Amino acid sequence: MNTRDATPLKMVLVTGPSGAGRTTAINVLEDLGYEAIDNLPLSLLPAVVDGAPGDRPLAFGMDSRNRDFSPDALLEAITLIAQRDEVELNVLYMDARAEVLLRRFSETRRRHPMAPAESPEVGVQRELALMENIRARADILLDTSEMNVHQAREEIENLFAPDGRSLAVSIQSFSYKKGVPYAADLVFDCRFLNNPYWVPELRALNGRDLAVQDHVRGDPRFPEFFDRVVDMVQFLLPAYREEGKAHLSIAFGCTGGQHRSVTLAETLAKALAENAPQVSIRHREL
Repeated sequence: MNTRDATPLKMVLVTGPSGAGRTTAINVLEDLGYEAIDNLPLSLLPAVVDGAPGDRPLAFGMDSRNRDFSPDALLEAITLIAQRDEVELNVLYMDARAEVLLRRFSETRRRHPMAPAESPEVGVQRELALMENIRARADILLDTSEMNVHQAREEIENLFAPDGRSLAVSIQSFSYKKGVPYAADLVFDCRFLNNPYWVPELRALNGRDLAVQDHVRGDPRFPEFFDRVVDMVQFLLPAYREEGKAHLSIAFGCTGGQHRSVTLAETLAKALAENAPQVSIRHREL
């Protein structure tokens, strides 16, 4: 490799199943100043890394559509690159549930690259099985099942914006009726708190409204619960940073995802703003 400065070359390898958002991720990284190369043949990856000038971070997009793709070969390449002191590698795996990937292919009416002569469902299942070991190796797992393209873009910007911060925190609210967020690291159930839904004047509002927040915070169990959550998260943040983790996802759930969980997500985001300024909020059910 060419002689570099002491600062390692930043490199992001973006992969994942077709339809999960790999192209979106590559475009966002390019907008953030990365030199982006999509669909690079795997055999050329070492040569491109060797010849990189080092003045710009690199982003590579690779998946099963690459000409000489194989999971074992990609894992071997990742291992070899990660061992190099002059490279700082992050593997970003764009993920989504099988039924979501199938719906996206049905909406676009495209043939699946893993099953051009068969149904998209066959292709989705075949590709997920093929990518399983790479998914397990990923440094960052970003599930886009419940995101639109703008939300996915915001999450990627939070993860890789070149502002020197190493840990991004995303906080979201959700309804247990619609399932727990797939890729959440920490999940807190706040259904035990007073429910504004049963107050007629609050029912049509949500947890971003002050009246709803006052009602939820008025539960005598709220202060201790919230203080314990904050203590836990503040304890974990430096530990995750030291571990090299780039993203921490925290989710609050309640029955409808409108009042209590939204209040907790908004309140925690404000409490963490000083120690974790790279915080994003998403209310799945709003």
